[in-house]
Amino acid sequence: MKKKLGSRIDGIGLYRTEIPFMLQSGFPSEEEQVAQYQGMLQMFNDKPVTLRTLDVGADKQLPYMPISEENPCLGWRGIRITLDQPEIFLIQVRAMLRANAATGNLNILLPMVTSLDEVDEARRLIERAGREVEEMIGYEIPKPRIGIMLEVPSMVFMLPHLAKRVDFISVGTNDLTQYILAVDRNNTRVANIYDSLHPAMLRALAMIAREAEIHGIDLRLCGEMAGDPMCVAILIGLGYRHLSMNGRSVARVKYLLRRIDFAEAENLAQRSLEAQLATEVRHQVAAFMERRGMGGLIRGGL
Repeated sequence: MKKKLGSRIDGIGLYRTEIPFMLQSGFPSEEEQVAQYQGMLQMFNDKPVTLRTLDVGADKQLPYMPISEENPCLGWRGIRITLDQPEIFLIQVRAMLRANAATGNLNILLPMVTSLDEVDEARRLIERAGREVEEMIGYEIPKPRIGIMLEVPSMVFMLPHLAKRVDFISVGTNDLTQYILAVDRNNTRVANIYDSLHPAMLRALAMIAREAEIHGIDLRLCGEMAGDPMCVAILIGLGYRHLSMNGRSVARVKYLLRRIDFAEAENLAQRSLEAQLATEVRHQVAAFMERRGMGGLIRGGL
C-alpha cells in the first residue's frame, strides 16, 4: 500500500476497523487487533494514522452479532453499540494504544456521535484503557489524538462545545447527506434524491467550516465528496484543507488542487451557496472546470 501511494498521501485519514471484524467468524482477540493496527501504524510511522472505532449496524453487519431493526440507519450502530457494550470498546482501544506504543502516530475516531455525553463517556473509557495498558507494559504510552465523525446533524449545532473535548472532527459526508436529506442512501427507490451537492448540504458544510475556524477545531472531511473533483472544488472554497479519500482518487484530486487557487475556489463556493437547486451547483462547477481545461475530470458525473 505505501509503496503504491508513496509520498502522494499525507497519512491515513480513515481506517475502517470493522472490516477485519466482518471477515471473521467471531470477535477478534485483543492480540489479533494489536497485530492488525500495529501493521498500519508502522507502515506509515512518520505520518498520522486515524483508526475509527468499530462502526457496525445498519448496512454493516457482523455475521456473529446479528442486529434486526425496522429502521437500522437510525438505530443501534456506531458508538451507540460500543458504549452499550463497553468491553468491546475497551478491548479495541487497548489494542490501538498498545499498537501505538512504539510509533505515537495514532488518531482515534469515534463514529455516529449524537451527543456530548457520548464523547465524554468515550473519553473516560479511552483514559481507562490507557491506564490499563500502562500497567500492563510498565511505562507511559503516547497519548492519541481523539476525534469524532461529524455525521449526525445534531452535532453541527454543538461545535462550540466540542473544542475542549476533541482534538479534531472529521465530517462524514455520506451519512451527513443521508440524515440532512432524510434519504436512505442504500434505497434505490430514493437514490435520485440523495445528492451531496444539495444546497442544504453545502450550507451545512459552510456552517461547520465557519464554526470550526472560530473555535480552533482541526477540521477534516471524508466520504465520497472528498474524492469527487466536482465536490472538491467547492470544499476547498468552503475552507476544507484535509480530505480523506480512497487511494484511487488521490492523483486526480491532487491534479485538480494544483490547477486552482483559493480565491477562485472561494468564489465558486460562494456562488454555489447562493444556488437553490443541486442542478444549478453542478452547472456552475462544470463551467468552472471547463474554463480551466479540467472538464475531463468530471464528464460523465453530471
